[in-house]
Amino acid sequence: MRDLKQLVKAYDVRGVVPDQWDENLSRAFGAAFVQVTGASAIVVGHDMRPSSPSLSRAFAEGAAGYGADVVQIGLCSTDQLYYASGALDLPGAMFTASHNPAQYNGIKLCRAGAAPVGQDTGLAEIRELVESWTAEDDTVTVPARDVPTGTLSEQDTLRGYADHLLGLVDLGGIRPLKVAVDAGNGMGGHTVPTVFDGLPIELVPMYFELDGTFPNHEANPLDPKNLVDLQAKVREVGADLGLAFDGDADRCFVVDERGEPVSPSAITALVAVREIARAKAAGEAEPTVIHNLITSWTVPEVVRELGATPVRTRVGHSFIKQEMAVTDAVFGGEHSAHYYFRDFWRADTGMLAALHVLAALGGQPDTLSALTAEYDRYAASGEINSTVADQAARTAAVRAAYAVEGTEVDELDGLTVAGPDWWFNLRASNTEPLLRLNVEAKDPSRMAELRDGVLAIVRA
Repeated sequence: MRDLKQLVKAYDVRGVVPDQWDENLSRAFGAAFVQVTGASAIVVGHDMRPSSPSLSRAFAEGAAGYGADVVQIGLCSTDQLYYASGALDLPGAMFTASHNPAQYNGIKLCRAGAAPVGQDTGLAEIRELVESWTAEDDTVTVPARDVPTGTLSEQDTLRGYADHLLGLVDLGGIRPLKVAVDAGNGMGGHTVPTVFDGLPIELVPMYFELDGTFPNHEANPLDPKNLVDLQAKVREVGADLGLAFDGDADRCFVVDERGEPVSPSAITALVAVREIARAKAAGEAEPTVIHNLITSWTVPEVVRELGATPVRTRVGHSFIKQEMAVTDAVFGGEHSAHYYFRDFWRADTGMLAALHVLAALGGQPDTLSALTAEYDRYAASGEINSTVADQAARTAAVRAAYAVEGTEVDELDGLTVAGPDWWFNLRASNTEPLLRLNVEAKDPSRMAELRDGVLAIVRA
């Protein structure tokens, strides 16, 4: 029997098509989503993967069969789906596997107003319901429900999405900019032309053709090899900056005018400065900014320097969004290049972060590297993964070696050890036999020493 626990992850549904799931299972997920949320209407969108149109259509049919009216918005980025969920005040389903290879697909679910759906907020119930409808031979039979069948309609939300984002950033009066954008054959090729239309930008498009087989490179800018083409293009054309989006275009990575990657922590700090200023101008005395525990120490330092409050969270969008709701934070950032905005229903949107970068750069004469130098105060290792047989034992060995007198230790998310001018975090993967290490120090040589020392223990 199909193991749905391998398909339903902590925050979404994701697996290989058709080996792990297909249209029949997607139809069942649509029905279960409606039953668990109690929704009378939902919105559904999808990315450019070959399997996305049929899977999303089956989901819509399953939802309609359980009485929900379904608004189908077709091709969209994940943050465009969040926009639709917020603007229409409807629960939503986005069909995408983000940066995963072509044979994968998945569903990101949210409640009305783009509120997240994860294991603790409905996803486990949805899985259990679908499991109850699945026979031992993997056939899925959705029981009939005595309700009128819902309607299926179509709506274009791209222009509304673009207008909403442009209404949140003042781009009036920015100087002309040359911007190279690598869409990775993903949904950035769908959204960028509309969002950038009318701005004083000379757009240099790369891989804007929507192609879910990813013929040029993986749509995962977190991997440095997937930034190489963009870096070369920025240098070749003399661009002011480069932007790289992942497959569903909810994350955005930035490259400066030299072709050098700008740390997502630096982008978090830059955007935080702007959002804090905007909140204070609106009368908010001490705005709150959320950052996860592997972002640079630069972020909370900058936030405090501006008279605002930094709040540290675990890694993961559900934790960021939950803390934003509790604290009414104006902005939140993760080192994985997810950026969350209170005025975007606390959802993540790489496009809005990109617009902030354009506004900051275009509003002054300096280069991007000069502009972000203030937010590059520490030497960082980046995330380093190690395959281990026993995560707990290796973590305990690192703790024994480094959690000594004079250090601060916490276990908010894995093991974090901090000294006067350095810290590292060691976290276990939830899905793979990996330990993930992030190290930061004021001095590059100290960072390298810590990195190598911890890795020697982890990989012993």
